[in-house]
Amino acid sequence: MAETLTQPGGGLDMTQGRPISLIFRFSLPLLLGNLLQQVYNMVDSSVAGIFVGKAALSAVSAGYPIVFMLTSAFSGVSIGGTILIAQYFGRRSYEDVDRTVRAVYFGITVVCVPLMVLGILGAKPLLELFLTPQDVLPHATTYVQVIFAGLIGGMIYNVNAGILQGLGDSKSSLRFLSISCAVNVVLDLLFVAVVGWGVFGAAFATILAQGLSAWLGVRHINRRYPFIHIRLFSRQVDMALVKKSLYLGIPSSISNLQYSIGMLVIQSIINSCGTDFMAGAGAAAKIDSFAFMPILSFSTAITTYVGHNMGAGRLDRVRQGVHATLALSCGTCALMALIFVPLGRFIMSLFFGLGEDPAALDAGMAYLLRIMIPTPALAVLYVLNATLRGAGAAILPTVSGIVALWVVRVPAAYLLMDAFGPENMFFSFVIGWTVGLIITGTAYLRGKWTRKSLFDPPPLGEELL
Repeated sequence: MAETLTQPGGGLDMTQGRPISLIFRFSLPLLLGNLLQQVYNMVDSSVAGIFVGKAALSAVSAGYPIVFMLTSAFSGVSIGGTILIAQYFGRRSYEDVDRTVRAVYFGITVVCVPLMVLGILGAKPLLELFLTPQDVLPHATTYVQVIFAGLIGGMIYNVNAGILQGLGDSKSSLRFLSISCAVNVVLDLLFVAVVGWGVFGAAFATILAQGLSAWLGVRHINRRYPFIHIRLFSRQVDMALVKKSLYLGIPSSISNLQYSIGMLVIQSIINSCGTDFMAGAGAAAKIDSFAFMPILSFSTAITTYVGHNMGAGRLDRVRQGVHATLALSCGTCALMALIFVPLGRFIMSLFFGLGEDPAALDAGMAYLLRIMIPTPALAVLYVLNATLRGAGAAILPTVSGIVALWVVRVPAAYLLMDAFGPENMFFSFVIGWTVGLIITGTAYLRGKWTRKSLFDPPPLGEELL
């Protein structure tokens, strides 16, 4: 059966057509968007480093994890809204889609103001907590404060992207992000290189570009989807839908937050092993991030696919889509490993400035061999977690992630480093993935998630029984 397009808006109708083709078509713009996000984040660093200096470069690098950590903690309404919209859209319940959009926008207006205040007032204390050097601290504080002062643009962009993904449209957000990225580059050069505003200029350019992408998204959704009417301060808000969005989204927020904190702990372990080891592992991690991007894109696609088909009552198609996504994800990971592992030493020496530094190169190769080769296990874990979330079983993937990271991976990293040397701490990653996969895989095979109903969520914790 050939793929068809939904009539309203032109997004992909995931309830019709070959699952593997639909998943691939939906994932490709997401993958390109992830790559653009990396460019987006790199532009501020590059411009600040070139035109201001090392302290400014370090300030942007130090500030980004703080921004990511705080925003991920409050992303629940958006994530939950995406899942609800996908299921309502699969049911062709367009009035409920509009009600959900209103609920999501109400949610972000409620959380945005306190989050902005928290980011502005808490910037310096948090940076000090993470041991930011004193010569970098003033610049990093300015960067974080400006980003949070203009946070509403970035939050609306992400909400719009989630709405469009729920509607089967992954292309439009890529177009808005491309425009925003180009504007960000121009404004960065103008404010930093020409006007001389330094780190403030880099941050100001970012929030203006994000504001533009937010406005483009709102205009597109209102024009393209006649059954949706976005208003920032709508008086007609269904509080039951706000609660459902939180029910679905808060577990994902917790998962994102605990993961970002956990990786900071892992990084501190790596940092304790010396400069050479830290440099090699950092370079290898950048290479590995390219293997992770397809995993993230495929898992986002299967969330929408599952939502559409669960809403339409097409459980047979859900399982077909999961199998297709597993094949795409694992095959891509295997291909990445075949390319990057043999070329790892060359790439790190050429592109990451390690040159003739054998200790750093050895550390980087230890990372790639122990993490990138078994990455298909991570792909399976992400796809199954995304499947459960798309069906409405949002709590168990979070529990799986917490156990895998804090009960297994972090302790294993310390134990492996002490017993077998620093390079073997990287085995803690695959050990954690395996434990997480056992938890999530068991839940998937048991099949309770197939009987989920987002329209009458169970009491907290029932899905774990």
